[in-house]
Amino acid sequence: MKDARTIGVFDSGFGGLTVLRALVERMPQARFVFAGDTARLPYGSKSRRTVARYAAESAQFLVRAQGAESLVIACNTASALALDAIQDAVPVPVLGVIEPGAQAARAATATGDVLVMATDATVQSHAYRAACSGQGLRSLEKACPLLVPLVEEGWTEHAVTEEVVRIYLNELRGEAEAKGMLADTLVLGCTHYPLLRPVIERVIEQMPRDRSAIAMRVIDSAESTAEAAVRLFDADGRAQAGAAGAETEIRCFATDSVEKFERLGSRFLGRPVGKVELIDLGG
Repeated sequence: MKDARTIGVFDSGFGGLTVLRALVERMPQARFVFAGDTARLPYGSKSRRTVARYAAESAQFLVRAQGAESLVIACNTASALALDAIQDAVPVPVLGVIEPGAQAARAATATGDVLVMATDATVQSHAYRAACSGQGLRSLEKACPLLVPLVEEGWTEHAVTEEVVRIYLNELRGEAEAKGMLADTLVLGCTHYPLLRPVIERVIEQMPRDRSAIAMRVIDSAESTAEAAVRLFDADGRAQAGAAGAETEIRCFATDSVEKFERLGSRFLGRPVGKVELIDLGG
């Protein structure tokens, strides 16, 4: 695969492996290098300046040490707080996860009203609100802090998780209706949440429809980011076409907890992550 396009994927942890999974499905002939800054997570508790420095260091590692020709920032916090800093730090095209999610919402909605489930840090940044506004949409964001630990515990189909999802969605829809919104689209604004998509869609189906009887479409930002990456990074189709049966090359790096990464990563990637290599990006 010496002629394969090399795409770098970065996250503060390993949730971004859901984005990598979607990328591999669409560009199986690419070579992927993934970096998880597990030593310095969570990024959500850090200042914008610190997040920008950490993210830029990971981006430079992927480009300078691993030869990435383009980067996907598979981290909502880094996409919200540090996308400009990353773009300034490396001489390759950079794609975050927030704009593709907003663009997919624009394509999906009939009413122009969009709901967003995300982590507290992403909600506090109001990055999705800004991105949706740029698409001419009204949006309402809600922090759902219990969902990430439930996913990492492996409780993606647990009754407790379904009830937590139901509570969050009821609260979110209630807040939207109080604002006069007719939301017909829900954006999953965290890279952990794709693993909960079946539960979320099941709960939505069970909820009573609002006065317009509209259905709710779920936007998986991992899927929309991968679609955007194909358009931006692979216009010539070099990463999509190749020898039949060729195995996609994936290398994973982490700044700490490689054993946990190897143990949980396959759940997010949908295949074994293989041997995760430990790297040191500084303090």
